[in-house]
Order: sequence, then C-alpha cells, then structure tokens
Amino acid sequence: MKIVVLGAGALGAYFGSRWEEAGHEVINLVREGRAKQIEKNGLTLHSEMGDYKVSEPKIAQSPEEIDNPDLVFLAVKGYHLPGTLEWLKTLVKKGAKVYPVLNGMEHINILQQELGEEAVLGGLSYIIATLDDVGHVLHTSSFHDLVFGPLHPSQQAICEELALACNQANLNGTLSPNILEDMWKKYMFITAFSGITTAVNQTIGEVRSYPQTFRIAERMLEEMKDLANAHKIDLTDEHVQNAFEKLRGLDDGMTSSMHQDRTKGMPLEVEHLHGGALRLGSEVDLSMPYIETIFGIIKPFEAYEH
Repeated sequence: MKIVVLGAGALGAYFGSRWEEAGHEVINLVREGRAKQIEKNGLTLHSEMGDYKVSEPKIAQSPEEIDNPDLVFLAVKGYHLPGTLEWLKTLVKKGAKVYPVLNGMEHINILQQELGEEAVLGGLSYIIATLDDVGHVLHTSSFHDLVFGPLHPSQQAICEELALACNQANLNGTLSPNILEDMWKKYMFITAFSGITTAVNQTIGEVRSYPQTFRIAERMLEEMKDLANAHKIDLTDEHVQNAFEKLRGLDDGMTSSMHQDRTKGMPLEVEHLHGGALRLGSEVDLSMPYIETIFGIIKPFEAYEH
C-alpha cells in the first residue's frame, strides 16, 4: 500500500514506521520543523515490541508532491484538524481514503462534511508513545493496536487491504464490524483516563490510591455511556465496568498523553475531548456535571494559540 502519514508525531511515526518495516511505501507529510528534524536525525523507534530504524524516511511538505496515495493515516491532535483539511481534500481527490485515529467523535462529522462520506473510515488506536528530544519515538506500552472499519459500504475493500497491511507489520490491527461502537468505547475510556490524570496532575497509580478521586473517573465513564446512548450507540453498564477494570489494571506509573502534554507545557486536547463531549451532550439536552467539572479544571492549562 502507499500510505501517507499526516501528523508524524509519536503515534503517526510509530505506525508509519511499522508499515514501512513490513515493506509498504510510507510518506510522512509534515510541516517544515518536523521535516527538518527527521532529515537531520532520521526516524527510529525505541520500543518494548522491538526497535526499528527507518533507513531512508520519505518526507513530503505538500500533498502536491504525492501521487496515487491509497490511504491517509490521519494522526494529528484535535486542535490541528482544521489546518489539515485542505491537504486532505487534495489527497482525497488523488484517490486516497482517510483513516483518522483522533480521539473523540466530533472530527468524523467534520471530515465527512469536508471530504464526503465515502472518503472517511472509522478508526482508533491504543498506544502510549512520545517523541524524545531528537524526534525519535519512545513506545512505552506493550500494546500497539489499530482498529478500523467502514463507515460506508464502499470502504470494505480498502479496509480489507489495510487489515492485510497490518497483519504483515509488527502491530495489532483489527478490522471491526462495529467501528462506531468501538470508537465510542475508546472515547468513554480516554475521557475518563485523560481527564482524571490531567486534572489532578498525577499518574493513574496515584489517582487509584485515593478512592474518592478514582471514583470521579468512574462517574465520567457513566456520563459518557449516557452520552453514547443518547446518540443511539448501545453502550452498557458492562462496558463501563470493563473500562473501569482497565483503569484499575494499568501500571501504577502509567499516565495519559494529555497529562504528559500538561507536564511538558504542550497544548492540550481538552477542547476536542471534554469540550466535544459537552457539545454532543448539549445537542441532546444531556447534563454531564462530572465531565463539565473536569473540563473546567483542565481548561486553564490548555495553553495553545488559537
């Protein structure tokens, strides 16, 4: 496959490099700063699942440089989405489907409106990774999972092709028959995990050591289940319990990427995740006091330029 990675941060660079390792053509479509960093330092994965160095990373700084792309792996933060739309339109015109792994749900509607329903796959990822000082990927979790599926009947073939590409690579890829439900489950989990760790500025182990604090995470899971139900997605109390058990099972030192961004003074995805949940709630007259509170606590640390 010819895969364009748009957003070669930790997540995009990790999965892109794994596909490249398996023999697929991967082009990193990046802005000037990241392009210079990759040109200078190369692309290397430092991973519990096996290190890998890309011998000659392919870089593009404009979609005009790319011919006949099959797939765009869209791995930007929510606050960078508006800045990618023109690039995405160009790549879709050249034949690409778009596989977004942004957290949340709002981006799907935005992308479908801008690119057309047939262009946008459903998807998500589970990984904990960050970039080091020279722009190499530090992958610190034993999981590196991609989940994807069609949101339009015309996408079955590209999803099957992607499943094959993932199967050949050192990662776990799953073609899901219920991708919307899977995305909502991830959204429920990440809203609670990122919300609680970022708000109290502590790892999940610290959060768990205070039952009163950990309880707030459970409350957020419950509110997200109600939100999914209001949007006609059948999440259940069992899904809530599974997500809570997952939080209970994480290593003590583990934390969310949003909390890592807070500690680094980087921009936060709080508007995209928690703000997005509240907007989706207001559409269906659903009050979510716990998420609203956590949103209000994190908002002052958002720290990015609009």
